Amino acid sequence: QVQLVESGGGLVQAGGSLRLSCAASGNIEKINIMGWYRQLPGKQREWVADITSTGNANYNDSVKEKFAITRDNAKNTVDLQMSSVDVEDTGIYYCYADIFQIGGSSYLPYWGQGTRVTVSS
Repeated sequence: QVQLVESGGGLVQAGGSLRLSCAASGNIEKINIMGWYRQLPGKQREWVADITSTGNANYNDSVKEKFAITRDNAKNTVDLQMSSVDVEDTGIYYCYADIFQIGGSSYLPYWGQGTRVTVSS
């Protein structure tokens, strides 16, 4: 079994910063790409950012220069540093990872339960 657990969500004022964290645990052999999606109120879930196992990051244009994604391969964690947040960033943020399980045959996608971010004006 494997699971991803997000943390760090909460209430933050516009212009402030927040760091989201995600930890993968369980029957893990190796992890390929890790990243974040979010679901804004009244909108479909959208991709935010991802990062390869070697540290190559990609971002949605809407969050470039504001958010930074990092990972720690030794800890099986991925973080999203959110800076200069706007009310428009309010939503539920989901962590994901492509994980090859011990004894498995391929990489499979896994998702966290989500953590809520509320930005106040």
